[in-house]
Amino acid sequence: MFTVENRQRVRDRLLARARSDHAIVGAAFTGSLSVGTADRWSDTDMVLAVHGDLTTTLERWTRWFYEELDARHHWDLPAGGRKIRVFLLAGWIEVDMTFAPPAEFGPRGPQWQTIFGQARSTLEPFTPPDRDTLIGLLWHHALHSRICIRRRRWWQAEHWISALRDHVITLACLRLGHEAAYAKGAHLLPDELMARLEGTLVASVTEPELNRALAALTAVATEELQRSAPALAARLGPMLAQLADSAMP
Repeated sequence: MFTVENRQRVRDRLLARARSDHAIVGAAFTGSLSVGTADRWSDTDMVLAVHGDLTTTLERWTRWFYEELDARHHWDLPAGGRKIRVFLLAGWIEVDMTFAPPAEFGPRGPQWQTIFGQARSTLEPFTPPDRDTLIGLLWHHALHSRICIRRRRWWQAEHWISALRDHVITLACLRLGHEAAYAKGAHLLPDELMARLEGTLVASVTEPELNRALAALTAVATEELQRSAPALAARLGPMLAQLADSAMP
């Protein structure tokens, strides 16, 4: 794995490259680095404001990553008018680069540190997860977990059970005001809830264990639904309870 010194050298080279590139009119760090909460294992998130064609600059920077920073792989995230390219360097250093037109160079949340250039202050914040969609995913995943067990598709059942647990965590984070994406606020959830969720982990891909985990997880999901949306819980709770009972041997 990389050292802190290795990662810092990469960051220094990124900034030097940005300052020397005539097409780059602004640069900023985002993520934990921008607010002083980065730790030994943090990756690097950087946004560049690009004057002119984004694709030309993106491809020029990509060649530089491979030729000068020994990049091993990259992949892209959909980002509307921006382009986000995620690079893996030697030593498992991750660098997430966003290339944005000047009109979209600015913070969408608190994690932003402008290095140079003029950042806009009127960008729409990132949309948080939608509560009703999460609730829909809860009953959908519980139902499909049960169906997969009945069909004796053990690994597909495990997939849906694990996905259901993820959405329970996201819904709880949303309710309590913690960061909800990618379970980033999971460590802040109440110990009692996390202990209950730990008991829903699938220990083996067998019918009895899948039944047990689904029943336990459906009960936890119902409790979270009661906290997050009591009116919906009144309608969905009995159906989820029936589903949990049918999951038991």
